[in-house]
Amino acid sequence: MWIVPTPGHTDGHQSLVVRQSDGTVILAGQAHDFASTFGSEQLAHRASEEQVEPPLPSYRPWMKRLLEFDPRRVLFAHDNSVWEP
Repeated sequence: MWIVPTPGHTDGHQSLVVRQSDGTVILAGQAHDFASTFGSEQLAHRASEEQVEPPLPSYRPWMKRLLEFDPRRVLFAHDNSVWEP
């Protein structure tokens, strides 16, 4: 289990990363308001990593750290939707 700083909603916001037998789950809390926002930033990060020509949408600097855990599911505080790759 890891606690990852994901400031934004508040300066001290953190997300919880839990490895399970069926993959990694991230309890993102209010790191993003909606699963769709997380998905948009995940795609922007991937495009950046693949050196897609700018302009690209922005993404939060800690997004790379969360994605390094290769999440199977990401859950949010105020969205019943679950992000899955």
